[in-house]
Amino acid sequence: MNASSRAGIPQKLTAVLVYGRLPLVFGGMLCAVAVMWDRNATLYTVGVILLFIAMTFDLVDGWFAARFYPHPQMAQLADRILDKLVYSIIFPLVAVGAMWRLLYVVPDPKKTELLHAVLVLFLAVTVLIRDNFAHFMRGVAQRFDQDIEYREFTRLRTIVAAPVGALLYAYVFYVPDGPPYFVYSWISKVGHSPLRTLFFIEIVFFIINAASMASLVRRYGTLCLDEMCLGNEALRRRILAFFPNALTVMNAMMGLLAVFFAAQGRVREASLFLLGAALFDKLDGAVARRLGLTEPLPGAEPRPGRVSMGGLLDDIADALSFCIAPALIFYLLMSDYPDPAMERLPYGWVALAYAVAGIGRLVYFTLDTAPIPGFFKGMPTPAGAMLVIAPMVIFSQVSGDAPEVERFWAFFSLGVMIATALVMNAYPIRYLHIGRWMGRHPWLTRINLLALMLSLLTPFYGHLLLAQMLLYTLSPLFTSRIDPQVAAREDRRRPT
Repeated sequence: MNASSRAGIPQKLTAVLVYGRLPLVFGGMLCAVAVMWDRNATLYTVGVILLFIAMTFDLVDGWFAARFYPHPQMAQLADRILDKLVYSIIFPLVAVGAMWRLLYVVPDPKKTELLHAVLVLFLAVTVLIRDNFAHFMRGVAQRFDQDIEYREFTRLRTIVAAPVGALLYAYVFYVPDGPPYFVYSWISKVGHSPLRTLFFIEIVFFIINAASMASLVRRYGTLCLDEMCLGNEALRRRILAFFPNALTVMNAMMGLLAVFFAAQGRVREASLFLLGAALFDKLDGAVARRLGLTEPLPGAEPRPGRVSMGGLLDDIADALSFCIAPALIFYLLMSDYPDPAMERLPYGWVALAYAVAGIGRLVYFTLDTAPIPGFFKGMPTPAGAMLVIAPMVIFSQVSGDAPEVERFWAFFSLGVMIATALVMNAYPIRYLHIGRWMGRHPWLTRINLLALMLSLLTPFYGHLLLAQMLLYTLSPLFTSRIDPQVAAREDRRRPT
């Protein structure tokens, strides 16, 4: 073999990796249609293998295309066109497969399985919307002669999309009682994946798609608004208000999912959803301030008594995620605890009192005419929710251990609920705005979040979360002396 032939091998391999995905995915679609027709386990196995090979190609083709194609821009274009075609096939296919599984594979489908099928449908729609949205935003940027940047959140989304599509394909088209082959027995484990695991993976993928769209908006949104609004500032604000409001809705959804998982006995997962709700609560306010939506329109007179729709929506989401959801989780957890001593205690009234106290604190925050920049009067409701959920996580972990240990954490959770309800409404106490503190100390924030995520792999996640929230509870002893102008900053820049 001569030198020129050897040099052409990488380019031929790149062409196979880039263009080979489409026939592989199309073959997987044909196998899926055949499986839905006569439930053939062999065709199911072949279809999953084709999808996993296509997934492998998708993870490496971009690297090859950028290095071994004679025209890198054409290689990027081909890679993205193939991405759109592949995702346009695989995600609607798994949405149909999720409904087919309910009808023909699951003997007695429950509401959670129907909910999962609906979530797969929404996920498929989200993937297609995101791809078309990215195409639209980049088209606007090109009309303004802007360089197109392809290395934002998109690559992470692409890396995750192929495995999620293959995983969902293996799950929704699973055919039981297949041949006794090693490959089928290994793939069938995916077909028996717990719904809780699939819910978690799909929600994370949904968040990644939303973050990818947010990254595109951040990069090209100003150009798009300039073209759409033609100088109309009021219209511009109404369009921009969609983004913090969407984050607020995600906050409320996280609270609903926390209650759903707690009802299934998964308190640890419920606490993670409350963490997600707190993250979205931080982001919606930060995004609104960055977009200038908290300031009145130029030339408009300020109306101090007016309650905005965004603020009202934010209060409703906070009430749901940080007041009602923790109260319901506490009530559900204590209702399943068979200890006679606990049954005599009014834990239902305690849960109700916590929810009412949290809502009262939100009302006070909304109507307060003399806020302190960078501080909250009384503990904020997101911190209160994280404080009360931490001992519940520990209590759910020690279930089945020594009765004395269970009883201690049950009573401790009850006491924390009462104490938090009081501290949230202790308005003379000033609590630092933790979201803005995180913006001013990014490395400490990252280390803290990394430690919290690593603790999920250990039995001490609840203990670490409880320790962090107790430190925040005592923090006014040290942080109340901070200058409000410093506390109100969202980054490390010095005040001007």
